[in-house]
Amino acid sequence: MTAPRPAEPCDEDLARLAGLHGVATSYRPSPDRTVTASAAAVVRVLAALGVDAGTPQAARAALAAREEELAGRLLPPTVVLWSEGGDGGTTAVPAAVASLPEGTRLDVGTEQGESRASTDPRDALGGLPPGVHTLTAVAPDGRTAGAHLVVAPPRLPTPAGRSHGLLVQLYSLLSHRSWGMGDLGDLAELTAWAGRTLGTGFVQVNPLHAAVPGAPTDPSPYRPSSRRFPDPVHLRVEDVPEFGHLDAPEKMRALRERAGRLRESVLDEGALIDRDAVWELKREALALVAGVPLGPGRRAAYCDFLAEEGQALEDHATWYALAEVHGPDWHRWPAALRDPRSRETARARTELRERVDFHSWLAWLTDTQLTAAQRTAREAGMPLGVVHDLAVGVHPGGADAWAQQEYFAAGMSVGAPPDAFNARGQDWGLPPWRPDRLAASGYEPFRRLLRALFRYAGALRIDHVMGLFRLWWVPQGEPPTEGAYVRYDAEAMLAVLVLEASRAGAVVIGEDLGTVEPGVREALRERGVLGTSVLWFERDWDGDGRPLPPEDWRADCLATATTHDLPSTAARLTGEHVELRDRLGLLTRPLEVERAEAAADTAEWLEALTRLGLLHGAGGGGDTSSEEAGIQAVHRFLLRTPARMIGVWLPDGVGDRRPQNLPGTWDQYPNWRLPIADAQGRPVTLEQLAASPRLRALMEVLRG
Repeated sequence: MTAPRPAEPCDEDLARLAGLHGVATSYRPSPDRTVTASAAAVVRVLAALGVDAGTPQAARAALAAREEELAGRLLPPTVVLWSEGGDGGTTAVPAAVASLPEGTRLDVGTEQGESRASTDPRDALGGLPPGVHTLTAVAPDGRTAGAHLVVAPPRLPTPAGRSHGLLVQLYSLLSHRSWGMGDLGDLAELTAWAGRTLGTGFVQVNPLHAAVPGAPTDPSPYRPSSRRFPDPVHLRVEDVPEFGHLDAPEKMRALRERAGRLRESVLDEGALIDRDAVWELKREALALVAGVPLGPGRRAAYCDFLAEEGQALEDHATWYALAEVHGPDWHRWPAALRDPRSRETARARTELRERVDFHSWLAWLTDTQLTAAQRTAREAGMPLGVVHDLAVGVHPGGADAWAQQEYFAAGMSVGAPPDAFNARGQDWGLPPWRPDRLAASGYEPFRRLLRALFRYAGALRIDHVMGLFRLWWVPQGEPPTEGAYVRYDAEAMLAVLVLEASRAGAVVIGEDLGTVEPGVREALRERGVLGTSVLWFERDWDGDGRPLPPEDWRADCLATATTHDLPSTAARLTGEHVELRDRLGLLTRPLEVERAEAAADTAEWLEALTRLGLLHGAGGGGDTSSEEAGIQAVHRFLLRTPARMIGVWLPDGVGDRRPQNLPGTWDQYPNWRLPIADAQGRPVTLEQLAASPRLRALMEVLRG
């Protein structure tokens, strides 16, 4: 590869080449401003897509080759067909098919093994079942082309009725039975209690993806090793059926005593949640449980899981087995083991087969407990049940990045360009998927990922859903300002999403907060994907900028007062979030200015709540000045909106002041390591939550 050209705007050839590969040479952070990407950034992004544009001559050659390729191409790698709706049975022919030469024969092979052929596109494509089929075009001049044909319903069904639910970071939900952090047993208990007692329709949790092992583990659930498989740290060891047949009671008793001390340190002594310590105990306990043979039925179920997950699970378990020997970053492994398909890797897999089986078994156990939690939620009357969260990407040194190397852009990281909230931009340290490789595979990695999650999810929240349309790629070693947007085939990504969600009967919620490209929200709404609306951000930005009246909110959304990345409602109402940022040295303006701005913002909302008659005394009393009364009023406001889903941040139910994550901090704040606490900062257990008059009073607001 030739050396990149210096930082300067793209010339005409480079700009055209970039456009033909979906790389934007400029973007608009606001309607009145256009920012141009540097030529150096565009060249490096193109290189990650396998295109050499390092010199003007190379760029011209690549442009000519790309134009010739596109001119002679009959079909793109993936074609989308939205299946028939209420239009009298007609089929809307995809543009890629409609543009084929007249007389082209279309051969279709379905997932079900059926085939059909016709020169009439409506005959060839009409009435196809949903799925990912094969499409072959044979032109009259003898040219042929093959493509994946994604057939999806036109949109996801609207959720039946309105529902309210709880939002919680599972690790923060400790009970007197958990081992130092919330687990899947706690999740099942919460859903059973909330569904039966509070009438909630769902419980939304943080991503439960498999983490990168090793101490200290990155506590963020949004930078996992794998999104395809869950993390066994969430297992409730005692709920594994084989636990009851252990013949090592003394060893297990000692482990449970250590777990009890770990739990008490968090609940009674102010210690932070220590995921590494929890996993060390659970790993030892599960190693003992693994020694108990599976019964015939359980063995058959495990074998079915192995067969169903196939190569993906084998790769996942192999990575974890190799990481135990060589460390958790595959880039530092012996060269031959960096290739998941090498002979050396196959040999190592055989040598480590017991460890590979152990990690496969852990994935199965976690999958079964996740499925059980969803079943418990539905049995408790929840129409949706557990809402799972899909992170934007994975750790570059983790299992997915190793096993699916061909789908990731080497040397790139996902982030965000500078905006009004972050003048330096952001680098999230997550390698992006290559859109060209996804399309060539018929989006197989995305399909398998969604299918795995929908197995135990009543609904799925997609973090940064705008990533289905485009992502900001940052070359490694460069600041986030030196990046460029890369476009994905949003129609294909949405078609796969709608296909898999509809097969599972699941709802999809897109996190679409912040700066959103024009047309994205409209495209998501057209396909039945709900958005996310947070009260403090909902203002009449096209008018006077004041709080948006409840009747003007969108209906197709999950409406909440806050999220895991924002201050709790109690902190917002009291101004404590400003004081926290001041103590940590995070303010960029004088404290008095920040205080005044935050107080004015809150005052506007309180005035709106009062004007609408929503600010009552907490618990039916006359004191409307308490933050508890304010929290209840905020949720009465949400109830006034047409939002189809209303989420209550569970810590708000007990007056917790602390955010679970404070963006822009690392060591300064204990992100992702805090238990739910009351207004005084005292940890609150699941049992105490269930008995809390304050939480019940808040939930009665929503039931009313």
